[in-house]
Amino acid sequence: MTRATARQWLGATRPRTLPAAVAPVAVGSALATHLLPPQPGWQARHSLAAALALGVALALQIGVNFANDYSDGVRGTDAQRVGPQRLVGSGAVTPATMRTAAGGVFAAATLAGLGLVAVTGTWPLLLVGATCLPAAWCYTGGPRPYGYAGWGEVVTFVYFGLVATIGTTYALTCGLPDAGWHGWGVALLAGSGCGAWACALLVVNNLRDLPRDARVGKRTLAVRLGERATRWLYVGLVTGAFVCSAWLAVVLTGWAGLALGGLPLAALPVRQVVGGAREVELLPTLALTGRAQLAWALLLAGGLLVSSWR
Repeated sequence: MTRATARQWLGATRPRTLPAAVAPVAVGSALATHLLPPQPGWQARHSLAAALALGVALALQIGVNFANDYSDGVRGTDAQRVGPQRLVGSGAVTPATMRTAAGGVFAAATLAGLGLVAVTGTWPLLLVGATCLPAAWCYTGGPRPYGYAGWGEVVTFVYFGLVATIGTTYALTCGLPDAGWHGWGVALLAGSGCGAWACALLVVNNLRDLPRDARVGKRTLAVRLGERATRWLYVGLVTGAFVCSAWLAVVLTGWAGLALGGLPLAALPVRQVVGGAREVELLPTLALTGRAQLAWALLLAGGLLVSSWR
């Protein structure tokens, strides 16, 4: 058994997917500041809570990637892979080592989550957090992985869109006590935009792997829809994210329209997908999608913060 290098372990975290964890926390934190600016004495806890929320999201994303590496490796579905190297499938690490690594990262996510709840007093988030680990593991793990049945995008939208964004906003405002239904509504809208981007990343990944997944019986949504419909699904998701930010500009603050500045970065991966890029040609598309997602989120967050300071 070959021992994996630090570079290989870094690659196993799949850095191109990490914007899916950063984006909802950035947007949720900025939205919380816009809705209920931190009171005197709360600023330090506000910053700590945002850092803990980011830690939870990043640890869950990396944990999912490690869990997928393990589960796909032991199932043998990574034997012929187009994308980045998988450590278990390539034989660089043992399944037991990867399972332990995934467990360690999930433990870190749990600790950060408990810290977030303790700092903010938002105890209902414990119930939400209790569902995160099973959802992360069962994407490709367990006897009936939902990622193999075409439900990956739905769960991704819920957890890396709605849950991450609304949960961050809820925690940093200590439960949205004074924001009312308007606060919940704009948090849902912002979370939908983040979820659309997270799904777009997954769609590119599954479009790239579509031929191999079909051969090994992995019935992802891309396999179920077919190549043409999957390409248009990607376009719809990216478009939907910008529609969400434009809607926020109408119902919340015009400064949310800064997110539209991410359109030029989104144009290139959209052209690649619509233009018929396949398999290895889609590797840069994944990175470009993550870059566009991060730009959209940071511009939206920046607009919300500027609005809250005016």
